[in-house]
Amino acid sequence: MKVMVGGTFDPLHDGHKQLLGRSFELAGAGGQVTIGLTTDTFASRKVHPIRTFSTRKAELVIFIENSRFPASWHIEPLSDRYGPAIDADFDAIVVSEETLPVAVEINKLRRQKGAKKVDIHQISCVLADDGRWISSTRIFRGEIDIHGHLLH
Repeated sequence: MKVMVGGTFDPLHDGHKQLLGRSFELAGAGGQVTIGLTTDTFASRKVHPIRTFSTRKAELVIFIENSRFPASWHIEPLSDRYGPAIDADFDAIVVSEETLPVAVEINKLRRQKGAKKVDIHQISCVLADDGRWISSTRIFRGEIDIHGHLLH
């Protein structure tokens, strides 16, 4: 199966790891995962500083290689909300609760272009020790670490 997933992945936290893990699980041994990684320009819209594309990509590569997922994969620059998902030939997109509306919009735009609808697989956001979502913003603010453990 051909699967797409996207994000800024900075810092790479347990929620991101679950998102990526589910993507590779769906793709399976003969499948392929396309990971859209936001460009520096697109990521600059975030409310907190973001490390460079090359730094974030290197961290993703290390995580994926260490995980030894059986599917093939590649990382593409993502310069807008949709990336190649409007036109690409793929079967499924994996999103979090937070990004589900983008996937719904992707299918709407694909339908308008006459492309096949893709399956949307939503994972639940990983919760921190306080029961709230793990997020890069919360990590940047010093509330939690990448595993969702409270820092104060």
